[in-house]
Amino acid sequence: MKCLALAIAALLANTLANAQIYQWKDANGKTVISDKPPVGNVRDERKIDAKAPPASALQQKSVADQEMDFRKRQQETQDKSEKAKKEENAAAEKKDNCERTRRNLEMLESGERLALRDENGERTFIDDSQRQKEIAKARQTLESSCK
Repeated sequence: MKCLALAIAALLANTLANAQIYQWKDANGKTVISDKPPVGNVRDERKIDAKAPPASALQQKSVADQEMDFRKRQQETQDKSEKAKKEENAAAEKKDNCERTRRNLEMLESGERLALRDENGERTFIDDSQRQKEIAKARQTLESSCK
């Protein structure tokens, strides 16, 4: 009984393997795939050989190659995100430095008395020539770094 069932299954598999597949576009422009030939008004009729393996099956990569490609894409994605994060941090730091320089320039141009601490920790007031040098330095920094 088992042999008869196997023989019938083998015959059915053989007839299904020899089946013809058709692909076409109907009058509405819809793609139709069927095992029966098209009837009526069709465009772009095409017979598909059921015995030939699909082109994608011929080009499939081994599991090891797929894994290697996957890891490579993961690494590239990680590298891109790290690079974007570094650029973002650098831009934020540059913005902070520019804002700090602008505030320093405003303070220098305000005309208020400014004091600095020397290496001994003693407070000394800056004179007008030092103020002008500091203003020139701050403006140069703003022009070169903060656009």
